[in-house]
Amino acid sequence: MSTTSVYVYYKVDPQRLDGLRGVIERLFDAVRRGSGVQGQWQRRRDDPTTYMEIYPQVQDPARFEALLAAECERLGVTAYLAADGLRRVETFISAE
Repeated sequence: MSTTSVYVYYKVDPQRLDGLRGVIERLFDAVRRGSGVQGQWQRRRDDPTTYMEIYPQVQDPARFEALLAAECERLGVTAYLAADGLRRVETFISAE
């Protein structure tokens, strides 16, 4: 069975970025404890307001996405995002 990689990207309100850093650390900790998957945080090189969370080797995508959504809600992640407040989730599997 192939594992899934989950990518979540969004725009951040630049004035709230400092507060978001701690929230993302707590999110990664909760997700790791709940799924065993360690997230990675990156930002777009040419746009300091676009960020991405990467979750590699997810074994149960449906369960993982439910956990991720619940933790984001619990931590209030959307309050730190740009005006649209959207977190876009994409999932990929190996092409081989």
